[in-house]
Amino acid sequence: CAPSRAALITGVHQQTLGAQHMRTRGAMGLSGGGPIEYDAVPPPSVKAFPELMRAEGYYVSNDFKTDYQFGEPFTVWDVSAEGADWRGRDEGQPFFAMITLLKTHESYIWPQTPQTDNRMAQLVAARNRRDLAGKAQLVAPENVEVPPYLPDTPVVRADIARHYDNIAFQEKALADILGKLREDGVLDETIVIVTSDHGDGLPRMKRSVYDSGLRTPLMVRFPDGAGAGTVDDRLVSFVDLAPTLLSWAGADLPDYHHGRPFVTAEGGEPDSVAPRDFVFAAADRHDTLQDRYRAVRDSRYKYIRNYQPDHAFFRPLAFRDLQPTMQELWRLYREDALTPTQASYFTAPRPAEELYDTQADPHEIDNLAGDSALAETQARLSGALDAWIEETGDLGALPEAEMIARVWPNMEQPVTAPPSITVETHGAGRMLSLASATPGASIGYRFPDDPAGRWRLYAARVQLPEGALAIEAKAVRYGYAESDVVTERINAE
Repeated sequence: CAPSRAALITGVHQQTLGAQHMRTRGAMGLSGGGPIEYDAVPPPSVKAFPELMRAEGYYVSNDFKTDYQFGEPFTVWDVSAEGADWRGRDEGQPFFAMITLLKTHESYIWPQTPQTDNRMAQLVAARNRRDLAGKAQLVAPENVEVPPYLPDTPVVRADIARHYDNIAFQEKALADILGKLREDGVLDETIVIVTSDHGDGLPRMKRSVYDSGLRTPLMVRFPDGAGAGTVDDRLVSFVDLAPTLLSWAGADLPDYHHGRPFVTAEGGEPDSVAPRDFVFAAADRHDTLQDRYRAVRDSRYKYIRNYQPDHAFFRPLAFRDLQPTMQELWRLYREDALTPTQASYFTAPRPAEELYDTQADPHEIDNLAGDSALAETQARLSGALDAWIEETGDLGALPEAEMIARVWPNMEQPVTAPPSITVETHGAGRMLSLASATPGASIGYRFPDDPAGRWRLYAARVQLPEGALAIEAKAVRYGYAESDVVTERINAE
């Protein structure tokens, strides 16, 4: 999830940002898994798209998840906190609100009465009992479809059914959001996007570059119902969301984006943007498990390149192994009771290359790499992947410690230079200029009567409000520590 979120929030693939490893810092009591706990440092020009929307006058809020791998820069959001939404904006101000609906996360599939004394399992079970209270059982385990890469057992069927029930339960929260927009009188002028930061949360889905791990829901609701009920089969990537949203806001699109707008604010296809021929994907270290693979997909075929085929796909992984389906897979593997396909995920070497016909084989079971009849297809996809790796400046090829040392000298987090504050008198007004010596630093400022904890985003010289007697400012480059706060007294004139 975290590398995907880095790409989503910036419109730049994670391996360009140095955010490709899951994770750079620990979470939920687990270590990050890398040489040290660190924050990725994107190129200095890269900014999160909500910050760019702020610069265009939008009120941007986040409830509540960040998880971008490069820290939590205070300039990205007007407010980022549990329960935050559009209701803190000025009257009539346009807004962008990101709201995380968490109850389809893999850990909500875990049982509410765990058969283990593992502390994390106990904590998650207690949370699930609380958060899923009142959830109805709508899906009978005997009615679910079990994909061929998972064993068809009562345990697995129960997990799949529980996941479907969680989705249905979570949809009530989406209905509540639409209800709040309607109550505030803005539903008819608001575009709503529903998506996820990766595929489903079961084994060989999450943490994979198979379609089961890459394909996500993407629903866009336009106020006038444009395209309602239709399905668009164009290829769309996570990195397309940032330029799409910025285009809706009327902002200039940065040159560094890897994505492109995929739909206009009116629900049509952008005239000046060619549809995608390919989508690309990457996965690297997962917690303590070293790995690296890259993938490319066109409308039909998927090509995967395994850079470390000596590693089995399934190896012990503390968080994933708490899920009942994963425990079932381990049990059946030890008992030699898996199908050959299912057992292959536990063994090495893996194929260095994989090729799948996703129309004939949607679960990506039959590896066609090396098939002479598809040699041209394999060469075309492999070449596209090579070009993408070169274009993105793939940092996954570097040892992680070397990559960190390039941006954190001596493996210590750099500190952003504090901003300088300049006030100039122009006619009857006074203009404020702020600058930091750190390339790529974002700057925030505030006046004494501003709400506590809130920082205005500095985007260009601004006129000081009449009567302002002091200004505070601080700066942050993504991945660096924040600067100290600088205070400047302003002479009354």
